[in-house]
Amino acid sequence: MQNINLRELYPDVYKTDLFVEVTGEVLETIRASERADAAYDRRMYRYKAQYSLDCENGIENAVLHKPQSPEQLLEEKQLQEQLYSAVMALPEKQAKRIYARYYMGMAISEIAAAEGVDPSRVRDSIRRGLKNLAKYF
Repeated sequence: MQNINLRELYPDVYKTDLFVEVTGEVLETIRASERADAAYDRRMYRYKAQYSLDCENGIENAVLHKPQSPEQLLEEKQLQEQLYSAVMALPEKQAKRIYARYYMGMAISEIAAAEGVDPSRVRDSIRRGLKNLAKYF
């Protein structure tokens, strides 16, 4: 059994010294955590990281990106509406295939299998539809 000072581990909570006896396993876990924190700090210093190194999909990733202003949100919504109306103005097959490919995320082979046609026909139809959209914009 070893004595540890809780004030050293939790300085925000314990303002005075408080010694507690812990087993060797607990002490080793605490020391391993301290070593991992020190290694993390060294990596941040070494790679000049201004943010967390474990930035994934989540709050840390969201902090890095500025939120859009209301004007930007409105512009984006209007652009999406224009794009959707332009897609629906295409010939029916092209519109359905572009909608399935880009809005629903289906693969070209899936669209071809659903329609019972060759995938090259679907690919060509989508390509022609995108050219028509480029002319529209």
